[in-house]
Amino acid sequence: MVGIIMGSSSDLSVMQDAIEICKEFGVAYEVDIVSAHRTPVKMLQYAQTAKERGVQVIIAGAGGAAHLPGMVASATILPVIGVPVKSSNSIDGWDSVLSILQMPNGVPVATVALNASKNAGILAVQMLAISDETLAQKLLTYKQDLIEKVAEMSQKTKSNLS
Repeated sequence: MVGIIMGSSSDLSVMQDAIEICKEFGVAYEVDIVSAHRTPVKMLQYAQTAKERGVQVIIAGAGGAAHLPGMVASATILPVIGVPVKSSNSIDGWDSVLSILQMPNGVPVATVALNASKNAGILAVQMLAISDETLAQKLLTYKQDLIEKVAEMSQKTKSNLS
């Protein structure tokens, strides 16, 4: 199972892509609002109990100071994927990116691009596929579909330029 958390309901529009990836691959997931700053006790409880609830990977999206992914990573042994969110109070998203990216040694957070929860979802699926052959096969099909889409775009572009 993948845990998908975010600091505010305003982050849901960005985090929706991670949810859709879980659905596409048939991966169980849970979604919650967990704020590092406004609900620190809930955040710690979420992180400390995630593994016993069956969560295997946590995707944490946050904007602004974006402490949620790092604080969750500090309180669990599960892998955490951080999604920097360009929020209304952010500095063009850079504060979020750097807050998640610049973790101290010993508390790693895998970080994807700004607003890239789709990539976070795919990375979570890849982590789970290490020990799940069915999921690995679905990923191979997904990658093949990407190759075919690029081939189609290439052909269309060449045709339009002729």
